[in-house]
Amino acid sequence: MIFYALKKTIGVCFIGLGLGILLVLLLPIAGWLFIIGLAITIVGFTWLTC
Repeated sequence: MIFYALKKTIGVCFIGLGLGILLVLLLPIAGWLFIIGLAITIVGFTWLTC
């Protein structure tokens, strides 16, 4: 039960980190930041759905 709650918490943290990278650090010259932020956000959503 604790692992399930911890997994959800880490998923939410991944989503927050990914969206932070997408919204704050997104620069036109830094396309790799967009890819990293998108990947972290997707990982967070998959952790929430499992």
